[in-house]
Amino acid sequence: MDETPVCVLILSLVIVLTACSSQTGGTHTDTTQNNVSRSLTDGIVSGGVPKDGIPSIDNPAFITADEARLGEDDVVFGVAKNGTAKAYPQDILVHHEIVNDQINGNNVSVTYCPLTGTAMGFHRDSTTLGVSGKLVNSNLIMYDRATNSYFPQILGEAISGERKGEDLDQFRVVWTTWKEWKQQHPTTKVLSEDTGFLRDYNRDPYGSYAPHNGYYANNNMIFPTQHEDDRLDEKDVVYVFKHDNESIAVTPNRLQNDHVLRTTLNTSTFTFLHDESLKTARLYNTTGDHNITYTDGSYSYRGETYTATSLPLEEQPVYDAFWFAWVAFHPDTELYE
Repeated sequence: MDETPVCVLILSLVIVLTACSSQTGGTHTDTTQNNVSRSLTDGIVSGGVPKDGIPSIDNPAFITADEARLGEDDVVFGVAKNGTAKAYPQDILVHHEIVNDQINGNNVSVTYCPLTGTAMGFHRDSTTLGVSGKLVNSNLIMYDRATNSYFPQILGEAISGERKGEDLDQFRVVWTTWKEWKQQHPTTKVLSEDTGFLRDYNRDPYGSYAPHNGYYANNNMIFPTQHEDDRLDEKDVVYVFKHDNESIAVTPNRLQNDHVLRTTLNTSTFTFLHDESLKTARLYNTTGDHNITYTDGSYSYRGETYTATSLPLEEQPVYDAFWFAWVAFHPDTELYE
């Protein structure tokens, strides 16, 4: 069993760098002196640990919902695909950042970057993804163990190595609470703490989401970014999506108030819906005559009534992110606040 105290290294790094280089609020400035075209590879920095110093979980074990020792407000990252539901507790992923798993026979990686508040899923084919120990714009850089290609998580595209320029196929991971996920998916499987590594999964080296404190609850940043934007506070959470070369961010308050938000990216139309059951966003490609309206807690589409998750349309992989991280990768992003 691996006993390397990675969480201690992370905690020390957080304390030292936050004290030395905290940044709060601010003006619309670019940390590269307006050279936003600087390549992402130039912005790579060490995260303070070596490659695989934060170990991915490559042989995950799962338990039933009744066996899980989770509080109602504990954050989980949920995946529901073709009748299979799995919950990945944030308390575990903060120590590992990547779980190489299989869902319905498909090889996938469920990934989490605590610094940028992003939980994302990727199809990985026959390889596995690992934690490189490097960051860009504070975001986890994953590496493909077959080719050593580097993939920033938020970008989902290789920026170096044999696969440079190649996109990973992303799927939806829902950021929600254990109470809400279990209510919607009572037969869900839950990632077990039996990971093969000696970690204190009751202790998050960055802080806590329940209650909200530490790194997650302030605007201090630890690592540099290539672009800053003061339209929102640094760690305001936004729902984000990118289509081709255009991107969008939507604040939770805006979506909760509007319920339906229709937007166009390039020549395609997309519709955000508020999912009250999991307190999240749903996103569908509604190019053409796919008009969706909201009435009294449900959504109407072509004369039929649906929940936010039951529409007969293909869901798009929207996800949550801290504002500072999203805009660092997408400085021209459209914002609905």
